[in-house]
Amino acid sequence: MRRVLIKNGHVVDPKQNINTNMNIYVEDGRIAAITSQEPEADEIIDASDKIVCPGFIDIHMHEDLYDEAEDSIKMSMSRSALHMGVTLDVGGNCGDNVYDPSRYLDIADRDGAPVNIGLMAGHTFLRNRHGIHDKYRPVDTDYLKTMVGECRDLLESGCLGISFGLKYVPGTTWQEIISLCRLCAKDDKLVAAHVRADVDGVFDAAQELAMMGKKADVKVQFSHIGSMGGYGQMKELLKQIGEYRSQGIDMLCDCYPYNAFSTGIGETTYDEGFLESYQSDYDSILIVNGKYAGQRCTKSIFDELRKEAPDTATVGYFMKPEDVSAALMSPLVMVASDGIRADGMGHPRASGTFARFISDYIRTGKISLAEGIRKMTTMPAERLNLTGKGNLMPGSDADIVIFDLAKVEDMADYENGQIPPKGFSFVIIGGEIALKDDTIVNERLGRSVRR
Repeated sequence: MRRVLIKNGHVVDPKQNINTNMNIYVEDGRIAAITSQEPEADEIIDASDKIVCPGFIDIHMHEDLYDEAEDSIKMSMSRSALHMGVTLDVGGNCGDNVYDPSRYLDIADRDGAPVNIGLMAGHTFLRNRHGIHDKYRPVDTDYLKTMVGECRDLLESGCLGISFGLKYVPGTTWQEIISLCRLCAKDDKLVAAHVRADVDGVFDAAQELAMMGKKADVKVQFSHIGSMGGYGQMKELLKQIGEYRSQGIDMLCDCYPYNAFSTGIGETTYDEGFLESYQSDYDSILIVNGKYAGQRCTKSIFDELRKEAPDTATVGYFMKPEDVSAALMSPLVMVASDGIRADGMGHPRASGTFARFISDYIRTGKISLAEGIRKMTTMPAERLNLTGKGNLMPGSDADIVIFDLAKVEDMADYENGQIPPKGFSFVIIGGEIALKDDTIVNERLGRSVRR
């Protein structure tokens, strides 16, 4: 039996309303006790002047790519997650999976990963796997039956819910949506959606999401609300969601602490009329990878890439800082990175989200320490019905992060989005040290998380 004692730290566990100096005792990878005593241990970690809390849960990210030739996961964002205190990544969001989710989770168990991995079953993935690539067209009745059967299988194999990318697949019909949503009711699994429209269309899109929750009797997650209603709509949008909740619809949201979004240049985000909608110009778009990497967009570059390289990643500088801040400080919103990379490059949110939230919101006092930790731990864990994650209850998994509140800083920027943050003393996964003093020491401790 391996025993670990973490002593002298300031322990924060929102689940138990603990926010004080205590010790944590771990046995065989699980929390044994939070105590003022110092029981004997095989390893002692001194957390003096540090915050000790459950490992962060990134409820909305996009999993690392699968390398078919090597039959392995190409670890990139999962390493970045570990660097910023995340111990569980939840991928398969916005309707997309990079590979068959069940097989992907099996590979994570076989090989290990930098952090634990859970997946949503992606609606777009199910559409595409049999050649339904026209995002503006509905699927036929026979194929919908096939999708429902395959989605049911993925949920039974452990996927944590279903995700939709409705803005990216405008041909999705209500019948398509509700047939899949209903599959989540049986085991109280989550339905997450990149809703159908942003800017002024976001209010109708939120109503559609609410109807998904009501008609299917499931809880729904409004994905990355900052990039959907962060253009002057946030105050009214949060009020609207609060009203849905008062009607018994279980809708919550996630958000990343950045004022720019990231998506492919060929996506529907950039369909005709987007500049008028965002009240901006082409130079508000940064090209992330490929021929024009690092350059601001022009009309000629935009037209060329939309036609010849639609997968080119971009960063769009359109969101209002005050709207993003309002979202992150709302009790309806948890923290999530929406991390994604192309050719190893990408938005800094994949590397810095949780560090940036700590430095810009918790350390500055915009949000209390306990509430800030809740948004990164207990809140997403409860959303996913993962009772052994996101808390320090006896018997829960010993996934723990220890950080210096005064020193945590996100270092990545839009031109260099891969730079890891600073200020993380330890990240512990299953009672074993994965990261020490901002350096990864074991990147194979993560396993699949299924329900």
